[in-house]
Amino acid sequence: MSLLSSVCLAPALLAAAVSTTAVRAADAPTVPDTLKQRIAACTACHGEQGQGTPQSGFFPRLAGKPAGYLARQIRNFQDGLRKYAPMEYTVRGLSPEYAHEIAQYFATQQVPYERSPLPRISEAMLRRGQALATQGDDTRKIPACAACHGAQLTGVEPDIPGLVGLPYDYISAQLGSWRTHTRAMVAPDCMATVANRLSEADITAVSAWLATHEVPSGAHAQPPGSVTPPLACGVLGAMGAAR
Repeated sequence: MSLLSSVCLAPALLAAAVSTTAVRAADAPTVPDTLKQRIAACTACHGEQGQGTPQSGFFPRLAGKPAGYLARQIRNFQDGLRKYAPMEYTVRGLSPEYAHEIAQYFATQQVPYERSPLPRISEAMLRRGQALATQGDDTRKIPACAACHGAQLTGVEPDIPGLVGLPYDYISAQLGSWRTHTRAMVAPDCMATVANRLSEADITAVSAWLATHEVPSGAHAQPPGSVTPPLACGVLGAMGAAR
């Protein structure tokens, strides 16, 4: 074939290739534009209703957590305050409106709680965990978990999450993350302050007690303004400004 013939055939070959691609695109199944489809990246790890993976203890429960808290965590991953590469990649392009839509979906899900596996731990250690969660430790200026997270530790609207029903491994890992600066909040970071006042034994104790504590029937977050945090927390003012 001559060079001239090849040049003359090129447009026809290109047109045929474009036509074939168009046919294949037309034959491809249409992806439904539904919220369920758009949050598939979330539900692949956290479960279709945000129930998490209690048996592995790795992916936390999202179902029933306050929408403001969930939206803030998306923003924290976007801003680099929380470090976990798959989440940072997944949420980096989400708009604030989309983040709130996702948060609202999971906040409204009602899913039974499942008990997660626990390490071998003594009764004395569990009693220590209960004391820290419900009373705190005044000698080391450690406030009770209940002072911020609600009397039944089920959270407070709109920004404070519940702690009961979370896996032991997840709770202890997050407290450790605040100590190692791989998880943070806007200043003043009250959780970093608390976590750094806890010893490793304290973290084990409180994580185990929270993971074993019975979830109240019909658990839900307390109303807004029903607790007065004992420490200054920058996140409360930051979320008020963001909404």
